[in-house]
Amino acid sequence: RGRSASTGLRSEADGGCGHRGALENNERLPILWSPGMHSTTLRFLASQTTLPQAGRIPGGTVLRWVDEAGFACASAWAKGACITEFVGGAHFVRAIRPGDLVEVHARLAYTTDNSMCLAVEVRSGAVHGAPLEDVVHCVAVYTAVDATDQPRTVDKWSPETPGDIALAQRVKAHIDAARAAQ
Repeated sequence: RGRSASTGLRSEADGGCGHRGALENNERLPILWSPGMHSTTLRFLASQTTLPQAGRIPGGTVLRWVDEAGFACASAWAKGACITEFVGGAHFVRAIRPGDLVEVHARLAYTTDNSMCLAVEVRSGAVHGAPLEDVVHCVAVYTAVDATDQPRTVDKWSPETPGDIALAQRVKAHIDAARAAQ
């Protein structure tokens, strides 16, 4: 695993700022930035007011959280507005229940001229300190845009550690396979 985001700076998600899937009802989720600004972790309690399906948080709600964490990570890296290009490969392995502590971690895998390619994982568990368990892993691509929604260049980030390189290769392979299937 990468550095602990818990030592980073605290802020709040911007409910709009170019994000096409803005938070509903002006809901704010805490964001923790890591020192390199190449990862973002959202931590919160799964709302008791979310309409659960059979006592579980709906998968669509979990995917919204994935998009929000990815957007926050990409926007921080791009230092501006981004739009969601692609989210894929989501494989749910466990349900989230209302009241669970949820952690959504978005991590920059690599960049292109105007896009950020991310790995996103969701984990959850009881709020009383039990270890969090995997819920879903997926990949996402966000494109930085200017005021007219045209793609703009972003700073390059290249993986350096063996773990980062392996992650970038897995993310790239998944994105390439998804694009080839279209």
